[in-house]
Amino acid sequence: MPATAFAPLIDLAAELLPHALEPCDDGAHDLAHLQRVWHNARTLHETEGGDLDILLAAVLLHDCVAVEKNSPLRSQASRLAADKASSVLKEMNWPGEKIASVAHAIEAHSFSANITPLTLEAKIVQDADRLDSLGMLGVARTFYVAGRMGAALYDPQDPLARERDYDDTRFCLDHFQTKLLHLADGFQTAAGQRLAQIRHHRLKGFMEQFKEEIGIV
Repeated sequence: MPATAFAPLIDLAAELLPHALEPCDDGAHDLAHLQRVWHNARTLHETEGGDLDILLAAVLLHDCVAVEKNSPLRSQASRLAADKASSVLKEMNWPGEKIASVAHAIEAHSFSANITPLTLEAKIVQDADRLDSLGMLGVARTFYVAGRMGAALYDPQDPLARERDYDDTRFCLDHFQTKLLHLADGFQTAAGQRLAQIRHHRLKGFMEQFKEEIGIV
């Protein structure tokens, strides 16, 4: 049963999971992603604290509205998800203050929305989600999404974009420079910063090995 992966709040997870994901074939934002983000959130919670109910609701519902990476609505995705999550929690008779906390955490988790997290729970959710974009998981998800979007691995004429602008809609390798290699600088919690640096170094290591294998010195 998927809810067991969200211990210790298994009952709450069972209530929320039916609302967590819209029908979609995006393997970068699926149940496994939610499980990993919850694992990250619990790891950060052990050090940072926070309200576990709010954390779980925000984690499970942060992608509850599916918007493709190349959609013009992408920057609004977290707001749309926050609105839907608020409706779900209102129907479950959650108090307004906790609904607002969940909604803010969902809104602020998004890189493209560029909203500053103001609460501890929002900071943890943002860090937990961004950890899944770093390290080897970040590499795997980046190439997976690039394949879905029809992008090439890299520009064979200019892989490092020395004489062109970065374009991560066309070349997967560019996405490391436009986003991934900058993520570790923006973590909100001390525990998140420590984990981000570990995964950032893994990301840089991958880049160096990748460049060597395609003949760049």
